[in-house]
Amino acid sequence: MRYKRVLFKISGGALAGPDGLGFHPGALDHICKEILDLRELGVEVAVVVGGGNIFRGNVAEAWDIERAEADNIGMLGTVLNAIMLRAALKARGPYEARVLTAIRMESVAEPFIRLRAIKHLEKGYIVVFGGGIGQPYVTTDYTGVQRAVETRCDAVLIAKEGVDGVYTADPKKDPSARRYRSLAYTDAIEQDIRVMDQSAMLLARDHGLPLHVFDFDQPGCAGRICRGEDVGTLLGPDSKTALAD
Repeated sequence: MRYKRVLFKISGGALAGPDGLGFHPGALDHICKEILDLRELGVEVAVVVGGGNIFRGNVAEAWDIERAEADNIGMLGTVLNAIMLRAALKARGPYEARVLTAIRMESVAEPFIRLRAIKHLEKGYIVVFGGGIGQPYVTTDYTGVQRAVETRCDAVLIAKEGVDGVYTADPKKDPSARRYRSLAYTDAIEQDIRVMDQSAMLLARDHGLPLHVFDFDQPGCAGRICRGEDVGTLLGPDSKTALAD
């Protein structure tokens, strides 16, 4: 097995499915199956989920809401998604799942304590992180990498909807765009290739943390990555920039 412990970075939109807002039963079934399949392989799994299916901070200006306030609303949205995902995982599989939040709310979730999170993972629990890092102006991309570093994950699996990796251009607009099989951190940062929030990529680079970008709509990709297959695009400490065949 390539990785023993991974962090799944899932967008809030993945929970909404084609509806774009709220929760979709089929989308939840798919997410849970991918996570539970990893546990069946013996991989320890942490999850950071976004909140875009409930509220997006980038609407703050249009709604005349201060950005910090909007980000606080978005962080609460990620907590709601984390609790929903935990409930769905428990309903569909035999593994214990826990929600840990950066914003203290003990009546519904455990507070984020790094060593507690690690202990849960060592016990085989699925750990879902909510509330970002508890501060505004920080994306869930950055949260995902930070939590992965803090909990000693071997890699971050960045689940995308409708795109199977990182491309030289937007493949929906440019038919000549080609997918990168692997991508050096330096090239991604210097060329401003939008894999994720640049601060998150810098943190991953500084800690030598591999990032796998793949199409979450394709069943089984996460398991294939953990078994050692090259799926999607890999950014890693030893990655060289190369296009797929």
